[in-house]
Amino acid sequence: MKTHVNSFLNYLSIEKGFSGNTIVAYRNDLYSLATFLDQKFSYSAWKDLTTDALSEFVLDLQSREYSRTTIARKIASVKSFFSFLIHEGLMSSDPSETIRSPRIGRSIPKALSEKQVERLLQSPMALKDPERSRDKAMLELLYATGIRVTELVSLDLHDLDLAQGIVRCRGKGGKERIVPYHETAWEALDEYLGVARPTLLRQKRDESALFLNQRGDRLTRQGFWLILKAHASRAGIDASVTPHTIRHSFATHMLRGGASLRQVQEILGHASVATTQVYTHLTNEHVQSEYDRTHPRAD
Repeated sequence: MKTHVNSFLNYLSIEKGFSGNTIVAYRNDLYSLATFLDQKFSYSAWKDLTTDALSEFVLDLQSREYSRTTIARKIASVKSFFSFLIHEGLMSSDPSETIRSPRIGRSIPKALSEKQVERLLQSPMALKDPERSRDKAMLELLYATGIRVTELVSLDLHDLDLAQGIVRCRGKGGKERIVPYHETAWEALDEYLGVARPTLLRQKRDESALFLNQRGDRLTRQGFWLILKAHASRAGIDASVTPHTIRHSFATHMLRGGASLRQVQEILGHASVATTQVYTHLTNEHVQSEYDRTHPRAD
C-alpha cells in the first residue's frame, strides 16, 4: 500500500511542485494510516478500504490526544490521497467522503513588539565572531524581509545582491520572488560576508550556501531554530518564539507602518491576499489600543 503512497508523493513533488517539508508531512500522515490499517485490519489494497475503517483511524488519533489541528491536517492529507487514487483509476469511490474534519478556529499569528524585536536583534552582540556577525546578519535579514526560515537557510551567495539591496528567494512551490531589505540589514550582511563567513568556511571547499554552521556546511532549519531560541532567551523573550514569529512580526509592523495588504502579500509570497489579511486583526487591535490611550473621552 505504501507503493501507491510513494507514487502520490512523487506526483506532489514533480507535478505540483510541493516543497520538501510538505512532502515529508504528507508521507508521515499517509504512512501512519497505512501502518494502522495493516496492523488493525490487514488490508492489502486501498480499494478494499471502508469508511468504518477510516473512522477508527480518526478515533485512534483522538485517543492518542493529537490536537484538532493535527487531526484536521491528517484527514486533509488522506482526502487528497484518495482523490489522486480515484483520478488514477485505482479506486472507484472515496471512503473518506463522509469523514469530517474537526472544527478549528483560525489562529491569530503571534507578533513581537518592536522593542522585543530590537532586543532580539541586539542579542548576537554578546557573542564573539564569527557567530556574532552570522547571527546578527541572519536575524536582521529575517526581520527586514519576512522570508520563511526554509527560504533563509536555502539562500546561496548569488541570491544576495548587496549593490541593489535585494535578495532572491524561492518560496512554496518553487516560486521565486525578489525582496528588498533596508540599510541596517545590508550593513550586517556586508560585515558577515567580509570576515565571518570566510572564517566559518575554513577554506575547506567551495560552499555556495550563504549562511554556514561551524563546520562550514549549510546551516539547517533546526540549526537556526536553536540559534533563535538561544537569542530569544538571552533577550528575555518568551521561549515560544519561532522563526515564523519573526515573519509575523515583520508583516504586522509593516501594516502598522502604513504598507498596503497587497505590498505585504507580494513580499511574503502569499498566493492569496486572504492569507495576508489575517494580520489586519493585529493591526486593528493596535489602532483600538492607541485610540483608547489617546482619545480624551475614551475609557
